[in-house]
This record gives sequence, structure tokens and C-alpha cells, in this order.
Amino acid sequence: MTDLLICRCCNNTKQTFECGKKSTFKGHFLRRNHEYFTDSNKCKIHTFKPRSYSLRACAGEYRDAVELAEYTINNQKDYILEELYKRKPDVLCFSCYIWNIDYVTDIAREYKKLCPSVPIWVGGPEVSYEVEAFLRENPYIDGVMIGEGEDTFRELCGYYAHKRNLSDIAGIAFRKNSTGNSTSNRTSVNNIGGNKAGEIVFTSPRPIKNMSEIPFCYDTLDDFSNRIIYYESSRGCPFSCSYCLSSVDKTLRFRDTRIVKRELKFFIDQKVPQIKFVDRTFNCNHAHAMELWRFIKANDNGVTNFHFEISADLLNQEELELISDMRPGLIQLEIGVQSTNEVTIKEIHRTMKLERLKEVVKLIQSGNNIHEHLDLIAGLPYEDYESFGRSFDEIYELKPNQLQLGFLKVLKGSYMFEHAAEYGIVYHDKPPYEVMSTKWLSFDDVIKIKRVEEMLEVYYNSGQFEITMKLMECIFDSAFEFFQELGDFYEANGYFGMSHSRIRRCEILLEFLALYLHGCDSDDMASVGLSGNAGDRDNTDFDENAQIYKMIQESLIFDLYYRENCKSRPRWATDIGSFKHMTHAYCKNGKLSHVEPFHYIFPDKHTRKLDELPKYHKEPVWALFHYDMRDPLDHQALVEYIE
Repeated sequence: MTDLLICRCCNNTKQTFECGKKSTFKGHFLRRNHEYFTDSNKCKIHTFKPRSYSLRACAGEYRDAVELAEYTINNQKDYILEELYKRKPDVLCFSCYIWNIDYVTDIAREYKKLCPSVPIWVGGPEVSYEVEAFLRENPYIDGVMIGEGEDTFRELCGYYAHKRNLSDIAGIAFRKNSTGNSTSNRTSVNNIGGNKAGEIVFTSPRPIKNMSEIPFCYDTLDDFSNRIIYYESSRGCPFSCSYCLSSVDKTLRFRDTRIVKRELKFFIDQKVPQIKFVDRTFNCNHAHAMELWRFIKANDNGVTNFHFEISADLLNQEELELISDMRPGLIQLEIGVQSTNEVTIKEIHRTMKLERLKEVVKLIQSGNNIHEHLDLIAGLPYEDYESFGRSFDEIYELKPNQLQLGFLKVLKGSYMFEHAAEYGIVYHDKPPYEVMSTKWLSFDDVIKIKRVEEMLEVYYNSGQFEITMKLMECIFDSAFEFFQELGDFYEANGYFGMSHSRIRRCEILLEFLALYLHGCDSDDMASVGLSGNAGDRDNTDFDENAQIYKMIQESLIFDLYYRENCKSRPRWATDIGSFKHMTHAYCKNGKLSHVEPFHYIFPDKHTRKLDELPKYHKEPVWALFHYDMRDPLDHQALVEYIE
């Protein structure tokens, strides 16, 4: 028998499982991760893989000795190398993705110097394509597990536990005489249907996995607090989007819903905070989606949130009615748009009815109970800078809770990878293979869009400037142009690459608006004349831009207290001593409430689009922020206006 050890690495230091940017594992959204296994025969196998829990569960008779150890890519490589060395594995395995491949190859190279007799295996999407090239470029790697790894890993465990015939394992490639591997059973590999390329041997392809046969992989966890669990009820995708690896797998498969419901009930009973379904298009099968959504609604524990990636234009009336009646925050939806350019959509083989998508998004929003996340991709064929700006504005107009702006990744094995030269796509040789330019998009354009991306994350997706961003819509004709100009301002003043506090972000925005509205800096704006009755637009002393600037100053104060009872006040805020009488009258529960005077009644968060700016009030209105009563979707405080 052989003990097996698997190592897991994640790019996030806060918690083991957490959602982030789009990864390449079958198109799913996963945060970057690493793991470890061990089996019971004193041989250890290490691997970096988000699905290592699943691999351990599939290890069968070897499962009991499988051990998990977790690192992040924020750990120094030397630290991980030392930890792996101290564990003295008999076999070392890594699961490879665009986020960890450099780590894997560097650590594997150094580990082989220290322990040349220890075989090193890899698997995952980053090495499942161009396998021979990878092995020749990395001579310290002994073999590759190609494609789906559950059964392959179990059989590999059996090989090292019992010295079975390595060439009998489907779905692998290995070096015929690799150091550290038993070679006694390899001599006849070509006689059993394998293909030999020099010293590299390929066995027959691995048959696709029956989803219902995969064992439940989380039953050995004893602590579900603060965990985000990834769950898979289907594999494959019915669509053929050219940038996505899911389009390569045409074998759409579903896990039996009876099994799924039993496993979801386990998570619900454990009160797991969030379950992220990694199904590429969860609602591609209406009956499957409805059955699971009904189950989730009926078994709601008031705590667990479920995340789904869906195609909005596929949602029918029955599905919309069901989810509209769910508890606020019970589910959240990730909706891919990628572009609104019809030529681009056609060229990337994406199936999407844009007008229906917009209609569905608005219907979902009308219930105020579901967090929505919409996606755009820059760098697609036939999308230039102006076209992408229009796509951005068109989707921004829908006011999703989050708008993710990503850049094309030219993934190995994808249609886009095969046709990169045709589209004039220049991309990084190193992972994540991000686009640098295309026939339609210069590198200068990419740089400008990256500035937009940064500003979007800071001022929109953070949720920290919710009201102020709504006001920007009435000041700027184009959201894309606003974020672009703000990004240019950051660049011109050297603000990128610096860590800024939230209040400092407010100050920078005010600096930008002072220049935009009045051609001066924020300190000089104080000298710009406002009439004694600023609401009297017929008064010749009235300066509309100066009033707008004052309004934004107040909206930023509103946003600051919307989220939390600030420990320190910005320098432009009203002296709190001037309204202590209101504080004493209305703030009876200490830090759990705050009262603040404003000259505007700012729009409710559910007001997605403003037709005009709020009206100025001669006498201040008072907003009471209740921090013990928060919105279940964004956790902003309940706001009550006091007459």
C-alpha cells in the first residue's frame, strides 16, 4: 500500500474557498487554489487543485490516508518547497491552472533537484493540451493526467500502491524511462494501443465520467464556518463560445437531482455561508434548474446563500416567478454578456438574445431580492475601443450590483487559441495569457481600458460609492467616459499603484470633479461663489457647477455613513458639534446609529437610474442611519429621513 499526499494552493489569504476572477477550469469561476493528499501505504502524493477534495473522495480504498494541506500563492515559493520537502512524499502531484502554473513549474524544478527519485505528476486544464510540448519543456515532470482526473487519480494511486501496470491507466502521458517511476511494466505500451512520441508515451483517452458516480467529497470536513463551498451538479456546456474551454466539452452531463438534493441538505444543515455552483450554465436544463431551485427555497435556513452562473435569456416565466419569491439574499446570479456588438457575438459563436437578456435582468431587479453580477470581456474579435465603450455603457445602463470587466485570456485548447493569428491577437506567453492587442484594439487602448477596470472596481463594484455613482450618471453622458477620465486623472497624478483609504478615494474624486467642473483644484472650489439662496437658479450669483460640487461632497458623506459609523470625519464634512441636539434626540443606541444633516434627499438604492439630480433644500434634512437594520443584499444601513 502507498500513502498519498495532495497540496492545495489558493491566491486568497482570507479563506480557503473564495470566489474571484474567472478561472479556466472548464470555464467555471473559481479562486486560485492548491492542495495535498495522502493514502495509507507510506507513499505521499502532492497536488495543486481546486478539486482535490473530489480527488480524495474518488481515491476509493486509498481515501482514508489522504491528507489535505493548504497554501496560498501569497506564500513564498521557498516556504512551500520546504513544507513539501519536510513531508517526504513518495510521489508529488500538482494540478495546474493559469493562476498557479508558474508556481508549480518553479517548485517542481527545485524539488526535483532535492529529491530526484520522487516522481512528479501534473494534471488540470493548463497541461491537458499540448501535453508533449509541456513535458519536453519541463524535463523534471514525469507524467501528465489528461482531462477529468477522478478515475485517473485513483488508478494512479493503485499503481504506486501495488505496482500495477502504468500503461493500463487511461488518460495519461508519461516518460518511458522517467527517473523515480517503475519501468518494468512499460516496455509493451505500444502493443496495447498507446502512442509513443520519442520517450513520451500516451495511453488511450479516458472515457467521460458519469456525474452521479462521483462520491460526495465534503463529508469529512468538520468545520464549515466561514467556508465557501464549490459544488458541481453538471459538467459541460451546450454552447460554443470560442474563448471558453467549456466549448471543447460537448458532453453535457447532470448529476442525479436526488443525489444533489441530499448533498445540498447536508450543507444547509451545516449552515454553510455560501455554496457556489460551478455549473457552466446552470439553467440550460429547465427541469433540472427548477427542481433544485424549488428545493433550495423550501429548505432555506435563513443563512446559506447559493451562487449560480446562468444564461439570463434562457430564463422562462416559471423560473422568474419562482426566484422572485425567494428570500432576499438566498441566491445570487452571475450573468455573462461579454459584448453587445452583434458582429462580435456572432464571431465568438455565442448564443445570446440581447434584448431578452436586458428584459430578464430588469425583471430580476424588480424583486429587489437577488444580487446580480454581469460580465464583459475586452479584446474580443471585431470589438474596438469605441465599440467596447458602447458595450460597457449599454450594460452599465442596466445597473447590476456588480459589473465585472475582464480581458480575453487565450486559453490552450480553445477555439480562440487556434485562431489567434487570424484575429491578430497578441497575448502574453505566460499565464494567464491575457490579450495585449488585436486587429481592432491597440495596446494603448488596452491600457486605457485597464484604467477603466480599476476605477470601476474602486468606485462601483466596491459598493462604497453607491449614491455618488448614481449622481455621476446625471453629470456625465457616458459611464465609460467618466471612468476613463477619472482613470486618466489617477494616472496623471501618480495615484495608481498606491494604497488609498476610503476617505482618500473620496478626496481624489473631489479633486477630479473640481478640475472637471470648474478647472481648478478642490481647495479653490471653496472660493467659487454660491448665492445666499443656492436653490435660486435665477440668481446671477448662482454657479450650477459649484452647487453640483457641494452636492457631491454631501453624497460622499452619505456614502461613508451608509456603510458604517465612521471613526473619523472627512475635512469637508459639517462640524458634528453643530448638531449634537439631533444626535442626542435620535441616536439612542450608540454606535448602532448615526444622524447627519444634508441639503438633498438622495435617491433610494433601488432607484436604478436618475433622470435628474436631487433638489436643493434651504433647510437641512436629517438622515438617520440604522446599523442594526441592514439590507440583506449589500449590507448597507437602513436610512430614515427625519422631518
